[in-house]
Amino acid sequence: MNDMNYIIERVEGKKNDYQKYNFTQKENDALKTFFDLAQELDDIEDFYKLCVLIPRTFFGLDSCLYIVHADTDSLALIARTGEGDYTMHTPPPDDVKPADKPYYTAKNSLVLTIRGKEPLIEELPFKVEDDVLGLLAIYPVRDLTEHRELFFQKYANRIGFNIHNRLLVKKNIEHLNFIRSLVADIEHNIIVPNMVYKLFLRGLRRKIEKNIEMEREFFNKFTQGQCDESCMNNFLKEFTDVNQGLAGELENIEKHYKNMSLFIETLFRKSHFDQGRLTLRSKPCNMKKDVVQPQLDRYIEQFKRMGISVDDRFSGIPDSEIITVVDVGLIAQVYANLFSNAVKYTQAVITEDGEEKKFISYGREVIHDFFGPGKDGVKFNVFSTGPHIAPHETGKLFEDAYRASNVSAQPGTGHGLSFIKQAVEIHGGTVGYEATQYGNNFYFILPK
Repeated sequence: MNDMNYIIERVEGKKNDYQKYNFTQKENDALKTFFDLAQELDDIEDFYKLCVLIPRTFFGLDSCLYIVHADTDSLALIARTGEGDYTMHTPPPDDVKPADKPYYTAKNSLVLTIRGKEPLIEELPFKVEDDVLGLLAIYPVRDLTEHRELFFQKYANRIGFNIHNRLLVKKNIEHLNFIRSLVADIEHNIIVPNMVYKLFLRGLRRKIEKNIEMEREFFNKFTQGQCDESCMNNFLKEFTDVNQGLAGELENIEKHYKNMSLFIETLFRKSHFDQGRLTLRSKPCNMKKDVVQPQLDRYIEQFKRMGISVDDRFSGIPDSEIITVVDVGLIAQVYANLFSNAVKYTQAVITEDGEEKKFISYGREVIHDFFGPGKDGVKFNVFSTGPHIAPHETGKLFEDAYRASNVSAQPGTGHGLSFIKQAVEIHGGTVGYEATQYGNNFYFILPK
């Protein structure tokens, strides 16, 4: 933070600069109009239009505004006035390029380079070279006075500062929204499931207490000569049963610890918070063994309690065909969310044979050329029996906080499917829903 004296020096410096500029009334009005409307117009597309309309309205000159596109990190036409061979969202012509100073083209355009704020250039959501955010090409002009060139140069600078500020604000808002979403993921996949530790620890405590009680009883009978061979065998059987129970509880805790550690490492990854989006740490894995089965093991007891049977459609597929390169932690949470939803929303149906069934199934299949010629996709799915989701609602299922009307009575936030969509799309995949016989199929497709 600068002290008061520095600010005073800057104010005095700017006051002297503007005296040297000696802008005309029209030029001052143009700048004031730009500043006022730049604050008034919230939509950045409207702001881009304002940038090209100021030269048109005040000076009768058309212009083209080229801005670095976030997806390609390259310049593209974003706004223009007047007629001409200018196609929106295309790169500038060969004779319109960034430069240190304003210059004229052979087609009578004055080209001004728009730059960002140098100290904050690394904070932008895309890469730029030499602080260049864009270009402003004003036409038709051949030779302007040095004074008018200076005005347009200062105008281009103001455009750059405004664009930079808007992009930073937009990025910060997106960053905050992502963190809120990530907090919901942490609550959904870590904090709530972590409460099961309490159940495991209670079971472990009960078995330890039972073991201590049995040891005390055995010691009393043994010291009093009341424990014959039959008594000894009974105690040994009970000890074996309790120890097996202890081993089971320990195995449950170890599995839960392993899963929670994976989710904690994945969701608390520093790069997520730094970049304001989910980031990948992909590696080859056995999709069934490393991703699906651990999540099924977590939910299998819940399925049993709800009377839901499990049909494993992975069966019969050689392990060598199930190797996939993914971020294990993120895709594991995709399955965790799908299985969690299946526990809550699976309902019994009557089959064509009149039999009542309540089950889930999961599997995978290769879809040839799904991502283009020679680019196969692998479709992974989790199916559950129950009423179909209304057709008019299916397009919103993967939107954050949206919940279909057929599950509104069940507890939930509507965040699980939104997380699935994010996690799959950063893998280059896509998500979807389809109503099938007897129920609902949620799937995601990844590049093979």
